[in-house]
Amino acid sequence: MAAKYIKINPADNVAVAIYELPAGEQVNIDGKSITLKETIPAGHKFSLQDFSSQENVIKYGYAIGHARDKIAEGTLVNEKNIKTNLEGLLDYEYKLETVTLDIPARNLTFRGYKRKNGEVGIRNEIWIVPLVGCVNGPAESIIREFRAQTGELKGVDTIEVFKHNYGCSQLGDDHETTRKILRDIVLHPNAGGVLVMGLGCENNQPDDFREFLGEYDESRVKFLVAQRVKDEHAEGLKIMHELYELASKDQREEVSLSELKVGLKCGGSDGFSGITANPLLGVFSDFLVAQGGTTVLTEVPEMFGAETILMNRCESEEMFDKTVHLINDFKEYFIKNEQPVYENPSPGNKAGGISTLEEKSLGCTQKCGKSLVRDVLMYGDRIKTKGLNLLSAPGNDLVAATALGASGCQMVLFTTGRGTPFGSFVPTMKISTNTPLYENKPGWIDFNAGVLLEHKIMEELGEDFIRYIIQVANGEWVNNEKKNYREIAIFKTGVTL
Repeated sequence: MAAKYIKINPADNVAVAIYELPAGEQVNIDGKSITLKETIPAGHKFSLQDFSSQENVIKYGYAIGHARDKIAEGTLVNEKNIKTNLEGLLDYEYKLETVTLDIPARNLTFRGYKRKNGEVGIRNEIWIVPLVGCVNGPAESIIREFRAQTGELKGVDTIEVFKHNYGCSQLGDDHETTRKILRDIVLHPNAGGVLVMGLGCENNQPDDFREFLGEYDESRVKFLVAQRVKDEHAEGLKIMHELYELASKDQREEVSLSELKVGLKCGGSDGFSGITANPLLGVFSDFLVAQGGTTVLTEVPEMFGAETILMNRCESEEMFDKTVHLINDFKEYFIKNEQPVYENPSPGNKAGGISTLEEKSLGCTQKCGKSLVRDVLMYGDRIKTKGLNLLSAPGNDLVAATALGASGCQMVLFTTGRGTPFGSFVPTMKISTNTPLYENKPGWIDFNAGVLLEHKIMEELGEDFIRYIIQVANGEWVNNEKKNYREIAIFKTGVTL
């Protein structure tokens, strides 16, 4: 029979219920018999000892907060009776902790699209990227008419417009981050052709944006400024047909797995996130890095409380300093806007068994495994260094997933305990932390890590996961692609004129 509860780390003074445990049930942990004083929902914590007021609660081997008052042994432990230990800005000291990862190179490949600049895509799509929200309507109309004229697509995976509300009435850094994200999307290797569509009078001026792109394949990236042509609809259709004629001839080729760049993200987390799905992503991240590939971890507010673990895995003191800046810069963002820095777990997180930001962060950061941090990217930056990267972006699912795609990730791996249907502009694979979610939402969830609570061991599931990711890189669609749930969201940080 599968276990009913789990003590994650020998140092822990709480355990997690795998299934709902009724009040009065006897549990035996470390040779000690404990009688549960109340019902413990699946994914939630219960105390393995009597806690005095202010005493630390330990999970994953780290403090996740302290008892607000006395907590009796065998009692439900949640946000009502524990409180975060975190407050204010911190000083950090670099203490390099290296871990030897004995992961052999396996010379694996996937079938991708080699682009002119040497980058590799896992999809061959044609996109319209509006420079300003004012042209969302015409761009959508062009897409609709193009689909009607073309019928079934051949040689191209899909045609899409990525609508947004920005590109005008923005100033300073806020305007600049919008330009960076749009630039990154235009240059993304999953696109075989891009129509960049502007209005003409926006802050994000088309001619300036063209220069901002730097070097690009002019046969694959075309510009249309609506105010400069008589009929933007007809002109847009003409360009789309030109791009389609070119992109439809592209062919997949065998390329090394070292060319794969994968974003790591979680949302709708629960008490199993740090036990099943996030550790699975950590195993995959270490594996891909060992093959010469790249993974990117973001959601900076969900690093708070576990940031020293990442800092002490930075490959150099320079990278440590960048990570400190990454963390404190985001804390300053909260402080500047007069918001509590550590008020993070959502109602869904709490209902799923997560009580404090430390607990959430210690589970979240497991997605990046144990590899050294090779680079730190600010919001809108593109990947320059292979290996594990950290990226500045908020925890918001669509904003963070968009930032991961914009950095150059060809797909995003998204773990969830409660489920979500959304998709970003790159394939957004959903990995469930528990089997009931996988069974109840087959149209949302692509892969089930919940079997780690039942019968699978990590080594076996890790191999299954590697095979599935390669299948997706080869062209197999994930659920958000099948349902055409594809959006972008840009981080809004400044005033609107």
